[in-house]
Amino acid sequence: MNSVYDQLLVREHLSRATPSANLSELEETALREQVKQLLVDHNAVLIAHYYTSPVIQALAEETGGFIGDSLEMARFGARHPAQTLVVAGVRFMGETAKILSPEKRVLMPTLEATCSLDIGCDADEFSQFCDEHPEHTVVVYANTSAAVKARADWVVTSSIALQVVSSLHEQGKKILWAPDKHLGDYICRETGAEMLLWDGACIVHEEFKAKGILDLKKVHPTAAVLVHPESPASVVDVADVTGSTSQLLKAAGELPNDTLIVATDRGIFYKMQQENPNKIFLEAPTAGQGASCRSCAHCPWMGMNSLERMASSLKEGSDEIHIAPELIQNALIPLQKMLDFPKD
Repeated sequence: MNSVYDQLLVREHLSRATPSANLSELEETALREQVKQLLVDHNAVLIAHYYTSPVIQALAEETGGFIGDSLEMARFGARHPAQTLVVAGVRFMGETAKILSPEKRVLMPTLEATCSLDIGCDADEFSQFCDEHPEHTVVVYANTSAAVKARADWVVTSSIALQVVSSLHEQGKKILWAPDKHLGDYICRETGAEMLLWDGACIVHEEFKAKGILDLKKVHPTAAVLVHPESPASVVDVADVTGSTSQLLKAAGELPNDTLIVATDRGIFYKMQQENPNKIFLEAPTAGQGASCRSCAHCPWMGMNSLERMASSLKEGSDEIHIAPELIQNALIPLQKMLDFPKD
């Protein structure tokens, strides 16, 4: 992998990740009502990721939709009787929903919303990488394109990655892991598995710094630290709890601490605060100050999801996910392994 090239590629995509214009209260209310009616008119359901804006998460709740991580979003879409799924998140989430529900129409507020992990793992380059290491079992993170998933033996989310790799390690398998090197390193350290890591990273989680968290702990000495394992090892090492979005949400409710420092996308604060109204949640410091950081604890592509774009997609049928049937069949094989893997 050429990390300099990857950084330039991400920057090029970021240049197009323009946030939506700020709306007045009246404009926002009108758009919310419009989207609610459009969902009814098109037999559609809104499925939102934890990292989208509070406005979109609240709308999903109000309309009988769903808020969750990428896997649970796709599962909900497959179970729900609606014939149109509106996926508010980033593109790989819409693709996963389409793979699991190929008979349904899957719309997104914008197909431009992508992920640094996805664009940093080109399918052709990744396939060549796999061909060069045929003795390895290929395990890819859900944050990848349908084409990369189709090349894999397993697809995992952060909630089951440890268990899957541990199981493969016990079988004597060597692992080729992609694309997040920090999550891969965390899994390698936890399981002891022999792992070959692709050189990718999430622009949000890579910016958290251990020193900043420790400095914040000095101000809030009783605070617990919650960290997503896409963060660098130094950040994981200062965590009280390391886990996926759903695991961090659970920990936020179970920990006795009344103050929590959270090292993941700040979009998760909507559900954390909703479920724990008497607790204080603090953003873990990022690498930069103000505009000097690329993400400042919020994915710019998640920020592209908006009420305006959602209304436009429903009215016009635009930003629909299309995947070739053969690719769906191939990508479904490792995805189905993930769905069938027993939970703890």
